[in-house]
Amino acid sequence: MNAFSDIAPVYHPPMDPYLSLLHQDAEFLVFDKPSGLLSVPGRHPALTDSLLTRVQKQFPRALIVHRLDKDTSGIVLMSHNRKAHAFVATQFEARTTQKSYVAEVWGRIEGEEGLIDLPLAIDPDNKPRHHVDFEQGKSAQTRWQVIERRVNTTRVRLFPLTGRTHQLRVHMKALGHVILGDEFYADGEALSAASRLLLHAEQLTFRRPDSSDVTFTSPVPF
Repeated sequence: MNAFSDIAPVYHPPMDPYLSLLHQDAEFLVFDKPSGLLSVPGRHPALTDSLLTRVQKQFPRALIVHRLDKDTSGIVLMSHNRKAHAFVATQFEARTTQKSYVAEVWGRIEGEEGLIDLPLAIDPDNKPRHHVDFEQGKSAQTRWQVIERRVNTTRVRLFPLTGRTHQLRVHMKALGHVILGDEFYADGEALSAASRLLLHAEQLTFRRPDSSDVTFTSPVPF
């Protein structure tokens, strides 16, 4: 019996540009991942194409340090070797890296900034979606800051203080302002208002092995 369904998942990753390399040095590679491309291969053979798969064709020893959801665009960091990978991976685990995202959300947010502190867990009845769960959830915090208010939407900058799956998407839904184009958590006008998830990993700051801090920025594509 096949381990996979005969019906292949619907997956049409963008091909142009095939790879967008923002930075390369002896230790690290920084890429700008487009929306619609997996960070790493999926389990199904139809999901082989991914940012990591593409990168390893050119840089066979490349190791991915962190991931973005398929539909989230923006900065992804990779390393050339295990030593560099371990050095920066500990910073992600210790939450000493600094990350910011830009999102367009449904509705006009009141206030200029705030902190969302809500524990998250996978929704067992609705996988792979996650939800707020005060009993089984893991601690999750997101700072938000209004950039611009529009007629029916608000552009915000999001600062994840933790790194839970779907954290920004679920936290914005819990705030009452789902991210536009979010096929997992939005519906109605909020879903149809954009052809993609309007969430972008805009900036990443981390410490290199020589103790210098570096920041990389990717222009917001929406």
